[in-house]
Amino acid sequence: MWVIHSRVPPSWPLLYYYGTRAHEIWRGCAMNSKDRPGKIRVFMVDRNAFFRQGVRVTLAGHPEMEIVGECDVIENAFDLIYVASPDVVLVDVTPPSFAGIELTRRIAQTLRDTEVAVMAPYPNDDELVMATTAGAAAYLSRYIGPTDLINTIQRLADGELLLVESLLAKPHLLERVLRSFRDLSLKGRAIDPANAPITERETEILSYVARGYGNKQIAHILNISEQTIKNHMTSILRKLDASDRTHAVVMAMQSGWISVTERYDPGRGRQMG
Repeated sequence: MWVIHSRVPPSWPLLYYYGTRAHEIWRGCAMNSKDRPGKIRVFMVDRNAFFRQGVRVTLAGHPEMEIVGECDVIENAFDLIYVASPDVVLVDVTPPSFAGIELTRRIAQTLRDTEVAVMAPYPNDDELVMATTAGAAAYLSRYIGPTDLINTIQRLADGELLLVESLLAKPHLLERVLRSFRDLSLKGRAIDPANAPITERETEILSYVARGYGNKQIAHILNISEQTIKNHMTSILRKLDASDRTHAVVMAMQSGWISVTERYDPGRGRQMG
């Protein structure tokens, strides 16, 4: 018998696991009790059983990934995600419900080491803006191919901010996204575009984030530790009153502090124009 107790929120009962292939079914949700260090931990939140099965089969054959939980009731998912502490969460945002967006926001605000990929059946500008302001790291079509899905999960686990790529493809949305962030801000502190409140080093790091680099890659390029990169990002978010990395990147781009003229191609390991 196993008891999961390391990250149980007060509102959630302890889960008890039995057997060698242990899992718990709880109001439409399941969690795998096995912990395999070194693997990318993935959690699925999707109403469609066929979709979840397809992702499960796709990831089952990948030696570096494991499904640590899944749920078909979005409103019940957060507590299980909190306990499972996955690296990546795939969240369904099929209309008409916006529960997936709210779940994304809660994860982004609470679990700083977990990245969320929003999965939409018909990607559109409105959902892209909502996913961005909710704190998602990627906005994907539910019809993404297996190879692209695996590649995306790997990049998210490495800390890459893929959603910026979607925004760069639609620059007309940047002001709309920034306005949405301002509407959500409780402080609403104005930033003077002519006077960047972040240091030269922080600006450099944010520029790499905007081009799709993960923390490990930036640390390697700048010859500093990954923890130092994380410390700088914390400082950047505080100085800009930004809710997350995407918010900070959009603010910096709109203010002219950084210019994204090239992006990172993980397949080639170099920059591309």
